[in-house]
Amino acid sequence: MPGEPPGPPATDAAVIEQSWAEPERFEAIFRRYFGRIHQYLAARVGGRIADDLAAEVFTIAFAQRHRYDLTRDHARPWLYGIATNVAGTYRRREQRHYRALARAGAQRVAPSDEDLVAERVSAAAAGPALAAALAGLGSGDRDVLLLVAVAGLDNQEVALALGIPYGTVGSRLNRARTRLRESLGGTNPAGSYGPVDVMRPAGGAKEQPNG
Repeated sequence: MPGEPPGPPATDAAVIEQSWAEPERFEAIFRRYFGRIHQYLAARVGGRIADDLAAEVFTIAFAQRHRYDLTRDHARPWLYGIATNVAGTYRRREQRHYRALARAGAQRVAPSDEDLVAERVSAAAAGPALAAALAGLGSGDRDVLLLVAVAGLDNQEVALALGIPYGTVGSRLNRARTRLRESLGGTNPAGSYGPVDVMRPAGGAKEQPNG
């Protein structure tokens, strides 16, 4: 069964380089990151579509593996960049979901397998307002915000994922946070947590890169 050899796990870059000659090695990258990429996509476009889009992300990554920058030990920003581009195809659907949540008021959206960010925070009575705020953000600002809030990337990783300057990440993130606060009346939707913090996956801890 293909996978990683015994011993300490190789860096993502080493695994990808090995996969150039031994394509089956790329399965290790799939195993390391598929769940996280799926979670990110499900938060943006819904669980059913996320199944297909997550598979598409790794199909694209496998096809582009020979172009991977081997100086980057961790493939996480690269994969989230691909995932964000793939999700871009469904931006209109994403906005429809957020607006539907906003229209629902304090009531929970009809049960479905679509695990949206705003649904996760609805228990804090801020779901509808937050959903409306997210729908109103520009696509670039929303990409940065969700890569930080849902994927747990830091600013440098977001810059690598999106291919934008580090300073641009900070300005977009600050603008997105400001607009969320304004949309929420200047209040935090979950007590001491800010609008971005409450959108982190359960547990709130920033994921650590593999490799």
